[in-house]
Amino acid sequence: MLLRERDTPEGLLVSVCDADCLGETYEEGPVSIDVTEDFYGGDEAERATEEAVVDSLMRATTANIVGEKSVRVAIDAGIVDEERVLEIEGTLHAQLLWLR
Repeated sequence: MLLRERDTPEGLLVSVCDADCLGETYEEGPVSIDVTEDFYGGDEAERATEEAVVDSLMRATTANIVGEKSVRVAIDAGIVDEERVLEIEGTLHAQLLWLR
């Protein structure tokens, strides 16, 4: 999994994706997601363990998560509700917003 954190004026923005999703575009009907190098990759992204992803998501204000493994980690940790996950062209996508 690739993990990237950014400090923003609104709080910590986290992006997580399965490495094989990077650079892909998924479309289904009116919904599409671009898993771009600029947002999910780059020099600031690091390969991360499940524990590192969970820690980052727990500290995040907002997060975008793409890919079977990445989304499953968030679900298994109780961070994302499986019923709220989108499936776009067979690829899982979840967004997270903590209201604190």
